Amino acid sequence: MAAASFQVEQDAQGRKRIALSGQWSLRALDNDFAQLRHALKPYFSDPAAQWDLTRVEQLDTAGAAVLWNGWQGKLEEKVALTDEQAQLFDTLATIQAESPEKKAPRFDWLKLVAASGKLTIFITSHVVDFVKLLGLLVIELGYLLRRPQDFPWREFSANIYKSGVTALPVTALLGFMIGIAMSYLMATQLRTFGADIFIVNILGLAIIRELGPILMAVLVAGRSGSSMAAQIGVMRVTEEIDALATMGISRILRVVLPKVLGLTFIAPFLVIWTSAWGLFGGALSANLELGLGFRFFFDYLATVVQPVNLTLGLIKGVMFGFIVAVMACHFGLRIKPNTESLSRSTTSSVVTAITCVILIDAAFAILTSGIGV
Repeated sequence: MAAASFQVEQDAQGRKRIALSGQWSLRALDNDFAQLRHALKPYFSDPAAQWDLTRVEQLDTAGAAVLWNGWQGKLEEKVALTDEQAQLFDTLATIQAESPEKKAPRFDWLKLVAASGKLTIFITSHVVDFVKLLGLLVIELGYLLRRPQDFPWREFSANIYKSGVTALPVTALLGFMIGIAMSYLMATQLRTFGADIFIVNILGLAIIRELGPILMAVLVAGRSGSSMAAQIGVMRVTEEIDALATMGISRILRVVLPKVLGLTFIAPFLVIWTSAWGLFGGALSANLELGLGFRFFFDYLATVVQPVNLTLGLIKGVMFGFIVAVMACHFGLRIKPNTESLSRSTTSSVVTAITCVILIDAAFAILTSGIGV
């Protein structure tokens, strides 16, 4: 069974004649119609070319479609065909005529309006639920002020341990490594200008005021925030939240409030811990790269960095801890009783918390730009 092939001949007037031969069908396994289409492409674009298909042994719709598309659906006198081949091309012409024309897709304004409406409803539902959660937290705090004996000390202390004590190693390691990296990079530049001593100013202000709170917030959001959202989500999936409501126990008082208060309380201490290790890493790198002693580094640090910067860092710690905890509880309470919603809401809580932390830090930096600098 001969594979599909063609020969190009030229007459006395210089016109080309393409003679096809062999099996122009799918029965010939050696046929590569993509390669044949590419090889015939220069002759398809030649209006003076003559085509001879009389020597083709077999022609099916696959081979005919290659030629038909190359001729752009036009059969002229320049094509020599047998009666059977002419009937096949007439069938292709009929199919093309009956097939609906492809129209360019139009921009659907209704889809845009519908998508905007869905997004608006989605954001509005989150805002409404978040405001409700804040209101319930305020109500429960008012209740505890009147009845302090009902304060959930066991849950509060457990969340301090989970969110704070267990986070000490990772925050110390990250703060230490960030301090070393910053100090090493700055030492290289400051040594060039003979401004070695100013590394204390830069490290002190950057770590105490900005990097310490930000590093703490990011780590806590990824570690403790996701854990809180997942824990509340599992309680939703296993219907423990509904069981609390059935027994007349407030889910806000027993589940949400201890997490929010615990992380808000421990966050400033984590800021101090992270900043201390960051400064220690910076001092170590400055000692190795610039020869600055540890005692000189920390004595000079107390004189060039105003105490108000530490106060600003602690205020940020309180704000960031509160935001991370509230976001985790908000997304945890919105989890539906299925595993897909659990994973999606846990991820959303971490991303939203980190985004809010960065936005609040940027706004806070602008508002306090003239303080302690």
